[in-house]
Amino acid sequence: MKTSDFDYQLPNNLIAQFPLADRSSSRLMVLHKASSLIEHKHFTDILTYLKAGDVLVLNDTKVILARLLGIKLDTKAHIECLILKIGQAELTCMVKKAKIVKVGTILDFGEGRLQLKCIEVLEEGIRRFSILTEGIFLEILNELGIMPLPPYIKAKLKDPDRYQTVYAKNLGSVAAPTAGLHFTPELIKQLIDSGIIITYVTLHVGLATFKPVEAEIVEEHQMHSEVYEVTQNSADSLNQAKKDQRRIIAIGTTSLRTLESQIQKFGSFKAEMASTSIFIYPGQTIASIDGLITNFHLPKSTLLMLVSALTSVDLIQKAYQIAIEKEYRFFSFGDAMLILCKE
Repeated sequence: MKTSDFDYQLPNNLIAQFPLADRSSSRLMVLHKASSLIEHKHFTDILTYLKAGDVLVLNDTKVILARLLGIKLDTKAHIECLILKIGQAELTCMVKKAKIVKVGTILDFGEGRLQLKCIEVLEEGIRRFSILTEGIFLEILNELGIMPLPPYIKAKLKDPDRYQTVYAKNLGSVAAPTAGLHFTPELIKQLIDSGIIITYVTLHVGLATFKPVEAEIVEEHQMHSEVYEVTQNSADSLNQAKKDQRRIIAIGTTSLRTLESQIQKFGSFKAEMASTSIFIYPGQTIASIDGLITNFHLPKSTLLMLVSALTSVDLIQKAYQIAIEKEYRFFSFGDAMLILCKE
């Protein structure tokens, strides 16, 4: 397959720059895989399409303030880092103007509040740093870090919590699992009161999720690994749903990638903390879920390839063109899509 097969033209005015005042008031496109029927609803209408016994799987990762602005200590050149991974007294970052950051380079943030020393040069502008500053790193990051909004969002976010899901719990992501941004505590309560089961997994969103596909041939794209965790309670709930032939609906592509990683590895769900570099694209069979709630994704992205694998390339292309015609809001703060593989 060619990466260009997943391209489309999106008017800039359809890229959502702000979250809606009410998280759950976004529009919802509903795709029925079996019939290819496309419906236009609002997000709270998911209650109409879900039923008692369905299991919704939410990713409870929490976004860290992963963007750092500072200087190169010797030349005072401005530098920008995006933290990809926090290790023991070290960080892995994607660096803008990475060519000027070599092994031994010291970066300064907050006028000495945080200093990093480059200890390894990696590909794609990625560098590994040792943390020179003493103190509790996450506390320092809370002072100096900036919410890492995607580059297509030009507007300033007044409330950084709007780029977190209401159920965000486990710190570690550099981007939000955006399908979950539509949920409110009230809507979650309504779902539970309707007999729908809510369970959580954790996948810390990293480079694999948002890295653009640069290879001309889809199959040649290399995914980076991301850390995930499935608890025993979640594994038990999911396995019981499979046994009872009840539907599993993933909230977001990150939840789906976590579940499908386990199904491919074990044939079932197990309590585990591991990493995955799973790449899902058309031609593959997805066996872990029966439906997906997701947002509208960037052209030529691995996420667009994933939803095309869940349905078909033709159906997704048709749905996206209709979404453009009807002026749906796209990307992180945009509208949602519910894909039903099993009615």
